[in-house]
Amino acid sequence: MTFLSVPAPLQRALVERGYKDPTPVQAAVLQPEVEGRDLVVSAQTGSGKTVAYGLALAPTLMTEGDRLPRRTEPMALIIAPTRELALQVQRELEWLYAPTGAVIVGCVGGMDPQRERRALQQGAHIVVGTPGRLRDHIERRALDASKLKAVVLDEADEMLDLGFREDLEFILQATPDDRRTLLFSATMPKAIVALARRYQRDSLRIETASGESGHVDIEYRAIRVLANERIHAIVNILRQVDSPSTIIFCNTRESVRHLHALLQERGFGAVLLSGELSQNERNHALQALRDRRAQVCVATDVAARGLDLPNLGLVIHADLPTDAQTLQHRSGRTGRAGRKGISMLLVPNAAHRKAERLLQMANIEARWSAPPSADEIRGLDRDRLLNDPMLTEEVSEDDLAMARTLLEQRPAELLAAALVRVYRSRLPQPEDLTDPGTARPMREERPGAATKRQKSYDRNNPATSGGVWFRLSVGRKTNADPKWLLPMLCRRGKITKGDIGAIRIFERETKIEITAGMADAFAKNVAAVALGPDDMKIERAAAPTLEQEATSSRPKKPFTRRPAHA
Repeated sequence: MTFLSVPAPLQRALVERGYKDPTPVQAAVLQPEVEGRDLVVSAQTGSGKTVAYGLALAPTLMTEGDRLPRRTEPMALIIAPTRELALQVQRELEWLYAPTGAVIVGCVGGMDPQRERRALQQGAHIVVGTPGRLRDHIERRALDASKLKAVVLDEADEMLDLGFREDLEFILQATPDDRRTLLFSATMPKAIVALARRYQRDSLRIETASGESGHVDIEYRAIRVLANERIHAIVNILRQVDSPSTIIFCNTRESVRHLHALLQERGFGAVLLSGELSQNERNHALQALRDRRAQVCVATDVAARGLDLPNLGLVIHADLPTDAQTLQHRSGRTGRAGRKGISMLLVPNAAHRKAERLLQMANIEARWSAPPSADEIRGLDRDRLLNDPMLTEEVSEDDLAMARTLLEQRPAELLAAALVRVYRSRLPQPEDLTDPGTARPMREERPGAATKRQKSYDRNNPATSGGVWFRLSVGRKTNADPKWLLPMLCRRGKITKGDIGAIRIFERETKIEITAGMADAFAKNVAAVALGPDDMKIERAAAPTLEQEATSSRPKKPFTRRPAHA
């Protein structure tokens, strides 16, 4: 099926945007029996449903030719659960209806209500907004809903989950009885069915995707991880998949802040989204993802509702979803509009059964595996280097002249090694991980177990032999933890993890051992970093005494919050 039944102006807009064939949900709403009917459409996020209901509205709105007449009262109202989704819908409908001269106004929380009222007074054909803000405009008589010909409820299940039932009922009761009502929802719980039965007339049910099954364009993977290696696993997954955009879901705001700080420390371009951010801060974070200044978004479920990030190829569930519906909504951020995506669940040993139940309830088959190893990622780096644009793009005469000069001065092998170092310096270092499939379930450690394990490591690690000790001005009292200390030391000191030996954490300070061959360079590099009065200090120190050794420890909790001054 093609778009031949679509009005000519919309056909032109679709061609200009590169649309050739409709998606299943778009094809379904273009069937002859759909015209003029109320609809209940079950369609996954990312299936092209915004364009679908834009096309479904065309016969209702375009009754006087190819151009829409000037309007004072709006003809159609689109209601969406979140600001981001509403603004995204507004952008989609603007290009789709641009050839018709349609005026589309957005009304969302967090934006200037006075500006929205002025836009409504000037006239609009279509209004797109969130339930609370639309109700506010209706109550203040800034939005006249008495002449509406159609209402669309986008992601209706999410709106009910977020507690907007009362607002939705108020809005629908303010609209004419003879309006068309189009209800789109990824799932069809009883509350949605009841809403449709109350506010629709002889509605047509369209099912293009089962509300209980996973998206066909998403590959699901369940990654076995040790509880204390989840962050390391995320690092390796990000390095392995190398998606242009990734979203990582956590269950709490605190987890979002902590993971965001750790990823930034390791060199990833990361932003965060949580309910405590202002609209301006959210807009800045999303813009950083759109213009590629950031590649990773760490978010809570509520903050990420309705997000449509460009080129989002990977979703990581750092914390398992609370239910199957949340799993579907999270995963539905990728695999959109025919593009493939990957959804990865991190599953500690203790949560194995919970993960299996979630997948079963969502009717999803996931591939189980260990997290990607550091060796796998290094192998991928070798392949990626060979295909990097700096080796494949056409070179200028100036570049060739410099290359010839370098070859005259240095051996080719040495220059190639320097190129590898430059390439690796741009990438976060992969982490060494354990395959939990061969490990025993994690148990509470006995007092002193971490210290004994650390001493065993030190005795068997040749890198610590004859090392030089340094003192850090953080300790147990300020939540010092090797999980963030190691990457910070590597970054500031320009060394690798292999150059760091023993780590001794005391009440108010930490001592680390650096291999003798790298100690001078490390001291020079950390001294060159400009520090404020509250920043952590790193300086040479004597080795810990036996008395100090007896009081040293390594924190057991892998998710302790990093101190602000570190």
